[in-house]
Amino acid sequence: MEIDVNLWTILIAAGMTAVVTGLGAVPFFFFKSFNRWWLGIFQATTAGLMLGASYNLIQEGAHLNPYRAFMGLLVGLAFIVGADKLIRKRGEVDLGDLGGGDARKALLILGIMTVHSFAEGIGVGVSFGGGQKLGLFITAAIAIHNFPEGLAIAMVMVPRGTRPWKAGLWGIFSSLPQPLMAVPAFLFVILFEPWLPLGLGLAAGAMIWMVFAELIPEAYERGPSGAAIGIAVTLAFAALLAFQEFVLVF
Repeated sequence: MEIDVNLWTILIAAGMTAVVTGLGAVPFFFFKSFNRWWLGIFQATTAGLMLGASYNLIQEGAHLNPYRAFMGLLVGLAFIVGADKLIRKRGEVDLGDLGGGDARKALLILGIMTVHSFAEGIGVGVSFGGGQKLGLFITAAIAIHNFPEGLAIAMVMVPRGTRPWKAGLWGIFSSLPQPLMAVPAFLFVILFEPWLPLGLGLAAGAMIWMVFAELIPEAYERGPSGAAIGIAVTLAFAALLAFQEFVLVF
């Protein structure tokens, strides 16, 4: 079915990808509490999903422009390390129901997802500039891996006291740059397209740091063995890639 591609089409499509991020908190409405071992496994699963998303970002960025994607990767690493040091220097921080180290981790992952969303918003707008079919496919692909990103946010916030519905809203908030950037990217495809691989690499670099500096060490602290964590990370990574390949085929 053909649809008329206009500014409202772009805004609605990108807005839907943002809403899907909030759905990552849905599992916590059904499971109110977990023991520490399972929280560690879920933390490792989240790490695997983020690694899978990072792999896809790097792959897509390198396909567009490998040099800019590589530069973005390094910029993303520098960005997240600098942000972490800045937050630590400020001492105690608060974020909603969270404070101290919990708030720092939540701020970091929210910051990563928000930066990531700028690149995704540009991706939606640029793809619609290439036609309806390409635009809808890219929108669907982004929406699919926005769910585990929302889950990653909820995994950091809910076990530390934030209510699931609030974590869901924070997830949507982190994705608001998607509809905000999609419209100007659609209007000025030629201007925005060269920056897309840089933005994709930047988001991937920040997420990879978060996985190994925060999520996996915290998973170890909760009790699972290295073997169990390795299995959870690998299975989650494989599941995300397999799911995206399924969508790619059908």
